[in-house]
Amino acid sequence: MDFRPDLERTLTRRTFLTRSTTGLGGIALATLLNPRLLGSTEPALKSMGALKTLHFAPKAKRVIYLFQSGAPSHLDLFDPKTKLTEMTGQELPPSVRMGQRITGMTAGQSVLKCVGPAFDFKRYGKAGTEMSSMLPHIGGIADDIALIRSMHTDPINHDPAVTFFGTGNQQPGRPTMGAWVSYGLGSENENLPAFVVLVSGSGGQSLQARYWGNGFLPGNYQGVQMRSQGDPVLYVSNPPGLSSTARRELLDAMQDLNKRQLGALGDPDIATHIDNYELAFRMQTSVPELMDIAKEPKEVLESYGAVPGRSSFANNCLLARRLAERGVRFIQLCHRDWDHHGGLPDGIKAQTKNTDQASAALVKDLKQRGLLDDTLVIWGGEFGRTAYSQGDITKASFGRDHHPRCYSLWMAGGGVKPGTVVGQTDDFGYNIVKDPVSVHDLHATMLHLLGIEHTRFTHRFEGRDFRLTDIHGELVKPLLA
Repeated sequence: MDFRPDLERTLTRRTFLTRSTTGLGGIALATLLNPRLLGSTEPALKSMGALKTLHFAPKAKRVIYLFQSGAPSHLDLFDPKTKLTEMTGQELPPSVRMGQRITGMTAGQSVLKCVGPAFDFKRYGKAGTEMSSMLPHIGGIADDIALIRSMHTDPINHDPAVTFFGTGNQQPGRPTMGAWVSYGLGSENENLPAFVVLVSGSGGQSLQARYWGNGFLPGNYQGVQMRSQGDPVLYVSNPPGLSSTARRELLDAMQDLNKRQLGALGDPDIATHIDNYELAFRMQTSVPELMDIAKEPKEVLESYGAVPGRSSFANNCLLARRLAERGVRFIQLCHRDWDHHGGLPDGIKAQTKNTDQASAALVKDLKQRGLLDDTLVIWGGEFGRTAYSQGDITKASFGRDHHPRCYSLWMAGGGVKPGTVVGQTDDFGYNIVKDPVSVHDLHATMLHLLGIEHTRFTHRFEGRDFRLTDIHGELVKPLLA
């Protein structure tokens, strides 16, 4: 063991152990470093993930997750219940609720009154799948999607529910789905992040950066938020007065110092910094071209309802297709303001207008370009809404509270069986009566479609092997094509 006097005060416990072993630190370090830094002739980052080989042949290469923040009402969009319409204004039978917990927002109501869907349902596709008349475009792709009506989750409030859906655990601090996927599979494009996030909508629940965080995985696996207005990625552009050549020289000097520090301390975080700085420099060229949807043909823009220069879900759906074409592994769109505790009919009408056309256009566009077969699209929120009204029911308005025991979600492409409906809820859309699908089950199935056996995909942290599905998760076989 050879100590250097200039390092004695900077050595951490982890570094001490690393430098005390015979070669193990070097082996671990080699797996973290970008091969470009070691003089490798292999393309930087190309398919470099923790999984050097997949567990079986994948159906999907990438995921597009259309997260509808605030929890869309399954009863008003995807799960028709004539019983609720018939019983509107009457008390929800105690035999349905069975004493299950509800939030403090409705626990004080003297009566929990049933309320039917705000809009009519129609049958779509060859199978006649019933969906709201407010979803004519998604209805138009009914034969391309798999609708799950029996999703269920554990948390009853937004933040833990979003955290749970994203990470498999209610407590913050674990890696999100996108981080796990990019960690396992690596990147197909050295000039773009493996995990990209786009945000749209206003109001509703706030979106925390940890909803696309890396948790205890290295920092280069966190989602990178891109914007359709202004600077595409914050701080990635050169500041005024700094040329690209000067930026490169500055970066080279800084990277030389980083590499020296890395060689001395063996800290994996330094390797992450080196890689992130290089990616940021390459993104200065790749990202502006990617985000410029004005170059898309007029008919494509119109099919999505996209308008160049605006911030919208439609623009983000078109950007998601462009990101998929360029090999980004996990693309997460977050659209806000589905939390309709009151004013639900107007709220649903507004949000379906914002999302219906673009969601369907994305699936159609991917299919037309031959990308849907190996792209898994997931559309849904963090939980469902109650069969009873929150507050008063009027002729024109009512609200619904949080409901984790059942809700709906749809998927398309990437090995999913199209034109199918999985699961069934009771006459009140309150409890599941057939084929329940948990969040862990959905994660296991997503990983399966990517060629990963979820029980074998782990990361050791603080002495324990963690995985996205925790200690749960079963494959949802009816979803598989």
